[in-house]
Amino acid sequence: MINRIIAAFSMVMLLSLSTSAQRIAIVDINEVLGSFSDYQAAEKEIDKAASQWRQEIAQEYDQIKAMYNKFQAEQVLLNEDQKIQRENEIIAAETAVREIQKKRFGPEGDLFNKRQELVSPIQDKVYSAIEDFAADRGYDLIFDKGGAAGLLFVTAEYDKTEDVKKRLGIK
Repeated sequence: MINRIIAAFSMVMLLSLSTSAQRIAIVDINEVLGSFSDYQAAEKEIDKAASQWRQEIAQEYDQIKAMYNKFQAEQVLLNEDQKIQRENEIIAAETAVREIQKKRFGPEGDLFNKRQELVSPIQDKVYSAIEDFAADRGYDLIFDKGGAAGLLFVTAEYDKTEDVKKRLGIK
């Protein structure tokens, strides 16, 4: 009985020693990225494109509003077929503008693609530097100070994804 208690106590001590031996660091990704002139230039270019696209879309909506106002003013003079035709024109114009919005700002839109093209190489460079830093200094975990990215680096030893997938029977 005492041997079991001593063995259990030893296991707990070993686990706590191995846990306390983890080396953890914090990095502010926003500050690092903001220090790159290339990143700042990329952000300005992205903001400029997004602003231009927003203006184009706003102009299209203004035209639709003008179409609607004109329809409201002339509605009493139109027969039923003409009313339906004008309403359909307005609906088609609104649908077209929504498609433009989706094309520019949707999940796979122009803004996303431009960000991938301009910012991803810089982010990849930073994440690679973090991994190299962790390997050189012996850090096991590196977290983002801002919390936006969360965990930036972890040694493979602590990634238990495959173990959980095996337990769930997922390959």
